Amino acid sequence: VLLNHTFITEFLLLGVTDIQELNPILFVMVLAMYFINVFGNGAIMMIVILDSRLYSPMYFFLGNLACLDICFSTVTVPKMLENFFSTSKAISFLGCITQLHFFHFLGCTDALLLTVMAFDRFVAICRPLHYPSIMNRQVCIQVAATIWAIPFLHALVHSILTSQLNFCGSNRIHHFFCDVKPLLELACGNTELNRWLLNTLAGTIGIGLFFLTFLSYFYIVTYLFLKTHSCSMLHKALSTCASHFMVVMIFYAPVLFIYINPDSGSSLEKDRIIAVMYTVVTPALNPLIYALRNKEVRCALNRKLRILI
Repeated sequence: VLLNHTFITEFLLLGVTDIQELNPILFVMVLAMYFINVFGNGAIMMIVILDSRLYSPMYFFLGNLACLDICFSTVTVPKMLENFFSTSKAISFLGCITQLHFFHFLGCTDALLLTVMAFDRFVAICRPLHYPSIMNRQVCIQVAATIWAIPFLHALVHSILTSQLNFCGSNRIHHFFCDVKPLLELACGNTELNRWLLNTLAGTIGIGLFFLTFLSYFYIVTYLFLKTHSCSMLHKALSTCASHFMVVMIFYAPVLFIYINPDSGSSLEKDRIIAVMYTVVTPALNPLIYALRNKEVRCALNRKLRILI
């Protein structure tokens, strides 16, 4: 049987859409969003590192999120931009598996980081006296190292198992980057273990972390309404959490839709459109949300701009 297989050494990424006339418009839009992402998140990283007034756990994790957003988009967007005008649209087998690995690694890290940020807000608001001891510098560094290390191992499982599959026949991936679902459509042989792991791990991690994040905010809101009698304090606390909660909702909505939806070939077109949301749009929106809604971030940016000017 193996003699009849045409083993694949490269894949062809078909892109966001099959309508070629849309490619120039999409190129400009995606490039603009990528620049907003890189410069916006880069600015947040800069002020978190340089401004001593932002040396707190909340902004330490915000700096991690900004770095993560740049890396997450960079895994897929440069190749996506190249393929808008490329005639070959080819990516090597190793390059494809590498892209798959870092996509799942950084995506899972993002979900973990958002959960930790929600817990940080819970401790700061609901346990203010214990906050300095619970979220001290050493703990924050250890937590950050953990939330970057665990997803790397999680992604390694998917990348190793996917690389061990036999690919034969078509090498055309109906997507703009290498992901497990579209690659499984091209695989020969039994892919039940891969599909089970994808749905189980992604579903469990996604739903579990979303539940923990939601639970943190549920306790925060309940605590504020029951314990806080000052409208100004209530507004300030809710305003602090609002930016992060908006980012959480924007991140989880498309991710949960794709990975909890049952596998089907007909859903690949829908998956491509939704994937643009969490790889291109969401990372670009995050710095805008934090810069526009967070007073301390705005003030820090203004101070740095005044120094530069």
